[in-house]
Amino acid sequence: MATTRELTSHLDVQALIDGMGQGILIFDPEGALIADNVGARRMLGPDMAHIRQAGWPACADLLNPGIPGGAPDLDALRERAAQSAQPVRFSTALNHVFIPGWISALHAQTGQALTQVTLENADWTALAQLMDRFRSEARQAIIATRGHAELLSQLSLNRPKGMTVDQFAGRVLGFSEIMTSHMYRLEILIELLQRWEIILTGQLEEEIKQRNRCIELTEWLEDYLEALLDQSLADPEIGLIDYRERLVINIPDDIYLSASPHHLGTILRDLLRNAVLYTFDNSPIILQAVSLAESGFVRIDVIDQGCGIREKELAKIFQPFQRAMQPQVISQFGYGLSLFLSKAEIEAMGGSIEFKSEEGVGSIFSLKVPAWVNEK
Repeated sequence: MATTRELTSHLDVQALIDGMGQGILIFDPEGALIADNVGARRMLGPDMAHIRQAGWPACADLLNPGIPGGAPDLDALRERAAQSAQPVRFSTALNHVFIPGWISALHAQTGQALTQVTLENADWTALAQLMDRFRSEARQAIIATRGHAELLSQLSLNRPKGMTVDQFAGRVLGFSEIMTSHMYRLEILIELLQRWEIILTGQLEEEIKQRNRCIELTEWLEDYLEALLDQSLADPEIGLIDYRERLVINIPDDIYLSASPHHLGTILRDLLRNAVLYTFDNSPIILQAVSLAESGFVRIDVIDQGCGIREKELAKIFQPFQRAMQPQVISQFGYGLSLFLSKAEIEAMGGSIEFKSEEGVGSIFSLKVPAWVNEK
């Protein structure tokens, strides 16, 4: 196997950076542009000629106006990168297009301190899918709500002869429930959009770091479930579902987790919601936990006796916008996003999610969460 030194001696550096998908600009200590690549030329277009001529000042003049207000400018970022062994993250906008990037300090074999600017091609495919779905759902909710509001207004002004007060109230209640269902769905989608935005923009790990703490599971779950059980986990369109009596809690004392209560609560809510929606009788929903002391984790299981998942659809369970195509599943409202987001969130906490499912028998979704370790 070739060593790094041998491999480097055979590499064409220009061909190497041209093969990268990002835009690359490299400047010498005096600010002259000494290398660029196909990606940079494609992204910057005619501005490349000015950067080649004027060097670093032209690059700063081009990128600084798009950097969000209050954030360090390119010169400050360059200085920070020179003092750090790590690349420095920044974002800017060119022609109203958001572009994330990095500034890195390089050290040439001659001893020169070089500056590399890396401009990324942001992939908005996933977010565009969500925004398309959001626009569609929002438009539908607005049109439907406005239509039902107009019907309510007409009904109030022109109540049919012979309609009793009870009949009138029933009509009003029916319109109100439809409007509530649309608002409920829109509220869920807005929350999903926010969670995905946090993941895509790289904020998730920092959020979890700031919120992470020691959780005594029994005590926390008691407060969490009390608050959760006052919420509706199911679409108002299918009516109220009383799942309080169905929950079987089996959590031993003295289990301590290292996690963000907010994110753990969101993930558990999604798993419990799925268990409620896809079990159509009064079968129990089991919430249990066990300490995996040897591995340093705690496993939390949500077990249902619902419709389960077909074997041929198991592989797509954590993919965005994917839902099982069984009649029992597609008859219920959903976007096919919660498990995708939950997987990203539990992994950002240093944990994992896995499942077992059998069609017609039920499902077990298991979270592995880091156990809290007392630092002595």
